[in-house]
Amino acid sequence: MKKRFKFLEHTADAYVEAYGTSLEEAFENAAFAMTDVMTEVEKVEAQNEESFMVEAQDEYALLYSWLEELLLEFELKGRLYSRFEVSEIEKISEGFRLRAKAWGENYDSKKHPSKVGIKSATYHQMKILKKPKSVTVRFILDV
Repeated sequence: MKKRFKFLEHTADAYVEAYGTSLEEAFENAAFAMTDVMTEVEKVEAQNEESFMVEAQDEYALLYSWLEELLLEFELKGRLYSRFEVSEIEKISEGFRLRAKAWGENYDSKKHPSKVGIKSATYHQMKILKKPKSVTVRFILDV
């Protein structure tokens, strides 16, 4: 199995570097990494499917909004996800649009041990690095 993400050195927050062969795959792995910060992601069963559409003015704002959307699902509805499929990131007149699906289940404190609470995603030190056959995204989660 290829490496999906790694944690980078940071004094107080979770600094994540996620990889993909495309921007879509890098965003999928960013979401997976965020779940892994919160709980043991392998214990989150991909039982229920949810659809997402996120729009933002640029790719950085899109990454931020995508992560925030998933964080809101946890905070407001108690949902955790372990499988992600970003089917499309497209340029639109207002910026960019992401269409995705995520599979997961409702949070259960007995099944999903808490690791670190995430307050929000941040723009601080956010980077999107594109190469011909790979994309790397870096972002900090405020914990």
